[in-house]
Amino acid sequence: MNLPQFPTTLEGVIIYLIGLVILWIIVSIPVYFAGKAITAGRSDFGDAMGATLGGAIAYFVVYLVVAYFLGTVIGSSASALALILALIVWLAVFRAAFRTTWIRAVGIVILSWVFLLILDYIAVYALGVSFPNFIPF
Repeated sequence: MNLPQFPTTLEGVIIYLIGLVILWIIVSIPVYFAGKAITAGRSDFGDAMGATLGGAIAYFVVYLVVAYFLGTVIGSSASALALILALIVWLAVFRAAFRTTWIRAVGIVILSWVFLLILDYIAVYALGVSFPNFIPF
């Protein structure tokens, strides 16, 4: 498996970071529309950007910490527990960012995925570009 290489020059790092910010904005668009739909218009784009960034960071940190520390205690099944806990924390970030209930947070996530799939479909067929693989299966 070839892993992507992190840039080694200053220009490469700047372009990499700009690309990440652009991707963050693009991924926040479906979350914004889903948040608007589920919260009856009470959310704004800042909520969506906070949820996408905060959710990704929280998910990564919880997964890494739980898998690493529990991995030494209970072995390979720690990854499954880490995944479940990371998903719950990710949902908690969405719940907090949109100031809503757990069920509505799940609704925002599901509707965001639907909007993102539609946006990806349009980008592929209209522009010939695609988002990185974001489907977890």
